[in-house]
Amino acid sequence: MRTATRTRTRTWVVGALILGALGFLLARGLGDATVYFKTADEAVAQRASLGTRRFRIEGTVVAGTVHQVGDDVRFVIENKGATVAVRHRGDPPELFRPGIPVVLEGRFMARPGRRGGDGAAEFESDRIMVKHTEDYRAKHPDRVSGTSQ
Repeated sequence: MRTATRTRTRTWVVGALILGALGFLLARGLGDATVYFKTADEAVAQRASLGTRRFRIEGTVVAGTVHQVGDDVRFVIENKGATVAVRHRGDPPELFRPGIPVVLEGRFMARPGRRGGDGAAEFESDRIMVKHTEDYRAKHPDRVSGTSQ
């Protein structure tokens, strides 16, 4: 009888640990999925709370700010008057150019003496997704699927 009680207790403990771990993973995964991206103005306003955590930021590429040097592309994005300086590592997509909306994946990087946009640290990007505007979709319906990226 004592062995049966110990076995039942162990089973409950192991089950509780497994359920706890699954709950943690599910909550973490859903938490990451709920915020698809921040607009540039939201990111600037939430700069302190975002820290150097990875997230997606959306804005329109500002004309005259795109400069490519080697594997780096530097530019500025804007949304509702807020600007963010961006350094992207790698080749931008073919459709990347000034005046188009983009979603970038990366993080703010605080560097001494290196500030851009509205005083926020530079945004370090490793992925650029071009958002197709309604004007682009109307002119090129064969190039755009049902997604809005």
